[in-house]
Amino acid sequence: MAVFKFSCAIITRALFIIVSLAGVWRVTVVKEDLHYWLLTFLLLPLVLEMIITLKRRKGEDYKWFSPPIFLFLISIIPSIWLLELHHQENKASETECKKLDSLENVRSTFVINETFGNSSNYLKALSDVCSHDWILALHQILLILLIVGKWLLPLGGGVTRDELSQLLLIFIGTAADILEFTSETLSDVKEKTPHMVYIILGVWTWSMLQFPLHLAVVTSKPGSEAELGDQEASLMTKHSTDMWHIIEALFIQDGPFLVVRLVVMTYSKVFHQMLGFFTIKNFLVVILSLYRLVIICQSSRSYSSRDMAMP
Repeated sequence: MAVFKFSCAIITRALFIIVSLAGVWRVTVVKEDLHYWLLTFLLLPLVLEMIITLKRRKGEDYKWFSPPIFLFLISIIPSIWLLELHHQENKASETECKKLDSLENVRSTFVINETFGNSSNYLKALSDVCSHDWILALHQILLILLIVGKWLLPLGGGVTRDELSQLLLIFIGTAADILEFTSETLSDVKEKTPHMVYIILGVWTWSMLQFPLHLAVVTSKPGSEAELGDQEASLMTKHSTDMWHIIEALFIQDGPFLVVRLVVMTYSKVFHQMLGFFTIKNFLVVILSLYRLVIICQSSRSYSSRDMAMP
């Protein structure tokens, strides 16, 4: 069992490193500048963390926070920023490229045949893929790897398999919302509003920081306080999971997404059916989260009043 955990810890971090290297390679190709290989230095903290964790914790993750996922995000996010900004700046001047919009196009790019028979031809075929498809694939692989990586990483102390399964299901829904936000909203940005790209990427980066955290399901379980009575437990202790969901909706995901979509509609004067639908969806989540917060506060006050009235 220990060997299996050790192997999973190494395989997960190796996948993180490979995807980060792919992102850096793509940046050097589109920028046509080998100096961007210096971005690989961002992988050093992840390698150092792997050595320390394997040596001291036998590969086990932590309870409240996942350092390998956080360091993976640090290593890959700058590459995605550079690719997105370059794509937005050169969208109109991009030459003919290979699109991955059909099975035949995908097979012609990735399947080994007589034409593509060595590694150099593979790299040439990959470099010819359209920037939009490359960036979208990198976003998709990043989100899938965050979920699979969290699944493969050995459980930290105090984290149960039930909590892990809940966390993975939450990650899937979160990843789908984030991917839709970046792909749809960036496509709505006009060419003469580059600052909107910075705002969208900033909100995207902020929303990605919830993946290293385990607060959505891993909560403190006060044994002695619960035995003494609910009145001695604080609001955050009794409703820590609900409070984290509310904070996440208001300040990390749906709240910022709502603001950005409203800005796109008002400032960029862009509106279409999907943009309107997801704006309403974000608005409903924010309103329902505030409603849930009010219910929790009222419930807590009623419990406190009832406990004070008891002799």
